[in-house]
Amino acid sequence: MTDSPQSLFWHRRDLRTIDNVGLEQATENGRVLPVFVLDPNLLSMAGTARTGFLLASLSSLQQTYREMNTDLLVRRGDPKEIVPALADKFDAKTVTWNQDHSKVARERDGAVRDALPTDIITESPVDMTLHEPGSIRTNAGEYYSVFSYYFKKWSDRPKDTPAAQPSQQDFASYDTTDIMDLIDPPRESIPLPAGRRAAEDRLASFLDGPIYEYAELRDKPAAEGSSRLSQDLSMGLLGIREVFEGTARAKSAVEAETPRESVTEFQRQLAWRDFYIQVLDAHPNTVSENFKSYENQIEWRDEPGHFTAWTDGKTGYPIVDAGMRQLQAESYMHNRVRMLVASFLTKDLQLDWRKGYQWFRTHLLDHETANDVAGWQWAASTGTDAQPYFRVFNPMTQGERYDPEAEYITSYISELAGVDPETIHSWHELDRDQRQSVAPDYPGPIVDHQTRRKSAIEMFKRARGDDS
Repeated sequence: MTDSPQSLFWHRRDLRTIDNVGLEQATENGRVLPVFVLDPNLLSMAGTARTGFLLASLSSLQQTYREMNTDLLVRRGDPKEIVPALADKFDAKTVTWNQDHSKVARERDGAVRDALPTDIITESPVDMTLHEPGSIRTNAGEYYSVFSYYFKKWSDRPKDTPAAQPSQQDFASYDTTDIMDLIDPPRESIPLPAGRRAAEDRLASFLDGPIYEYAELRDKPAAEGSSRLSQDLSMGLLGIREVFEGTARAKSAVEAETPRESVTEFQRQLAWRDFYIQVLDAHPNTVSENFKSYENQIEWRDEPGHFTAWTDGKTGYPIVDAGMRQLQAESYMHNRVRMLVASFLTKDLQLDWRKGYQWFRTHLLDHETANDVAGWQWAASTGTDAQPYFRVFNPMTQGERYDPEAEYITSYISELAGVDPETIHSWHELDRDQRQSVAPDYPGPIVDHQTRRKSAIEMFKRARGDDS
């Protein structure tokens, strides 16, 4: 070590040096030493793919710091013990980190703050959203729970420009143990290239063309219409301000109304992300509690084998099973299909949305608490802007509408390869002999949709207290 840091910057969900609000702020307090803590409690909630992607991205970030003649100090353990110990070791005057808004993160950050000596200054700016949670409120001063009203104000407000890239002189010189010596990422399980440069390439590719067709293709799971940036935003390989700025450039580069509207539709998804984070910030208990209260408890079922059939992609409903198998294969699922599988679990199988959320939390590469909780509660008719309890997705008609040629379905369900789309979309109407003749290894429906639809509506009526 050649010079002492005056400030520690604690990386978490911001694995980048560009457009990092907290890192830029930390450099104002003197030379910075970047640190990252591998928290076993959080790693236990993640599957192999997300853990591998995280570790590979950390290795990439470490290399970036080494190119600036410093290093990323990585330690494994409890942050409330490790961060204060590092601050003491290096005699740091300030410790800075970017805010995270989940209940677990807020409790962790509070514990770290309490464990630090009182003479150490702690700073935790907002970095994750375009507008700070709570800065956009109703006229009555409350957090919004209806997106359409929130979106109007969100759209009208100016957005911050990306935070500056710190220079080499902003960092303390330090050599640390290579991240790979601490824990070896299982690279064979990483479904996408990890690290900042890979994320930049994905963003550039999306802005170079696909964003202009986003509105048309985003709901078609067989099309390459999504941005595939969700894991990069979740882990902070990209800053939200640089992404929005890129979309603004893309919008100004064209004059035709259709592609401009498509860019606006993608920006709307960024607004949804801000909206859900501000909901979680105001209501942290929604990770485990319904946002919308009912007079009576919802009578969730727990029938043997149904949850396993759902997780294994063997429900006998092709679009649902394709989505669950995509999740197994890629640690990713198309957004339209996420809504369908969530509706199927909560309305057709009538299983508690929390079981589905926990499965997604473990298996999704792009897991983000605010988005996932909100999506599951929407499907379960318990959240903000929730799907009305009496509207239940029909998985067969949805499959026919959004995957008419069954391209998506057959790419993940090998048992249905070569079966004509009409037969696939009428799978629930075929008798056992007909199904055996065309795809003997693919199961029949484990429940009857129409019967379960009626049952779900009655279940919610009882919860509402208006079943008489």
